[in-house]
Amino acid sequence: MNFNRLLKTVFLTGLLILLSFSFFNVLIPTATSRLDMKPKEIISPQKQRIQLVAVGDSLTQGVGDETNKGGFVPLLANSLETKFPVNPVEIENFGVSGNRSPQILKRVKSDEKLQKNLETADIITLTVGGNDLMRVIQNNILGLSVDTFKKPGEKYQKNLQELLDEIRTYNSKAPIYVLGIYNPFYIYFPEITEMQEIVNNWNRLTESVVDQEDQTYFVPINDLIYQGIFDTNDATVEEEVDASTLNDLRNNALYEEDKFHPNFNGYQLISMAFLEKITETSDDWLTEVERDE
Repeated sequence: MNFNRLLKTVFLTGLLILLSFSFFNVLIPTATSRLDMKPKEIISPQKQRIQLVAVGDSLTQGVGDETNKGGFVPLLANSLETKFPVNPVEIENFGVSGNRSPQILKRVKSDEKLQKNLETADIITLTVGGNDLMRVIQNNILGLSVDTFKKPGEKYQKNLQELLDEIRTYNSKAPIYVLGIYNPFYIYFPEITEMQEIVNNWNRLTESVVDQEDQTYFVPINDLIYQGIFDTNDATVEEEVDASTLNDLRNNALYEEDKFHPNFNGYQLISMAFLEKITETSDDWLTEVERDE
């Protein structure tokens, strides 16, 4: 073999080796070092057990439920068990009739059982504000106006903010669902339009505080309750009624004994309102998400 042929053979062999290396390098890319990988979210399976902690006033306690089943809290727990693959939904009810925002705050600060349950809660519901509003009405019954509620409203917002902050000291992750208030007087005194404006303004005060908080949600209820539950064939309260029929008019979502608290029908509406918002935000409580270090 002469020198030129030998040189040509060596050149072709080297070229073949180089092309083969490039080909396999494309087919089998270099592995990425774990040090170069970005942290990723690891989502665990859905929770099997959910703890629902209900805090608040008479609406949480279930006052007015003529069936004595406990108001909206057990209804909501049953609905969650039906709608989601969780069983059981364990409930702890810390509702006290008549409590205003400062009294609920005081209990959260001092009740060790309440504090321990807040720490382990997956879902927290809060009913607050109705008794604060009623206190203003009672103290100004002869001179009520929209302006009457300005300063008390500011104080209520401050109390609500402190209450939410206090709850968060025990649980920073569980979503909090805050129920709005409703106008129980509308069906009996529809001509008092200022009352509905006052209730709407009070709900806006609550919502403005709630909207500033992470994983905290306002649950409106007034439009579901204030006119009662009407059959589509029945007359509505907007229609004129004479004195002979006025006494027969009733809000069938309210407790007949006091015409103020919800009855079982009303608590079903409250449960449905909570369920809708909790369903919309199920990522906040149904699965555990943690960061890979």
